[in-house]
Amino acid sequence: MAIPSYQDVLFPLRIAFGASITSERKVEVIALASGREQRNLRLARSRRTFDVGTGVRSLQDVRTVMDFYEARRGPTTSFRFRDPIDNSSRNDGAAIQASDQILGIGDGIEARFALIKRYGLGENAYQRLVKRPVEGSLIVAVNGIQSNATDFSFDTATGEIIFIQSKIPPLNAVVTTGFEFHVEVRFASEALSVNLTAFNAGEVPTIALIEVLS
Repeated sequence: MAIPSYQDVLFPLRIAFGASITSERKVEVIALASGREQRNLRLARSRRTFDVGTGVRSLQDVRTVMDFYEARRGPTTSFRFRDPIDNSSRNDGAAIQASDQILGIGDGIEARFALIKRYGLGENAYQRLVKRPVEGSLIVAVNGIQSNATDFSFDTATGEIIFIQSKIPPLNAVVTTGFEFHVEVRFASEALSVNLTAFNAGEVPTIALIEVLS
């Protein structure tokens, strides 16, 4: 039996809610003779890591994580994870709206628009590609008019919204969206270790997940 590289399953929400989060940027910093610095991004995208050990609060939670780990064959298979802090098209925690994120401007021909979330403002804003929107949460609007769910589909391989031929945005039409999303992650380690004596004494285990970039 072939082991899948990705399974469309969600890590247990109860444990995910208590996770700690790290956002990492790979930056090469070169100190020049003048004392100035030259900084170069080694990766264009940031990468999130999560420690779900901080969400483990009972022996049953330990069993749940171990069962999930074994079913994914450790780091072999990636899966969905709900970031407890950053999980929607908004940054203020409010309900999503179809106007949350601008995806692009129509030209009357292009049917595909990458699903993105922006961080920051203006031309220097970081654009994060979202490939795992929550099913049923994706709302799309063209020039402020909300599209029907049958007007488009979503390509999980490329992270793009695809309009059907009859609903391709016309010239100069603004395409916007709102959504909830999950992060694709895998277990970071080939070993999962929990010391029950330490756990019973209040010591939190370290169980790391790492975002899968594609």
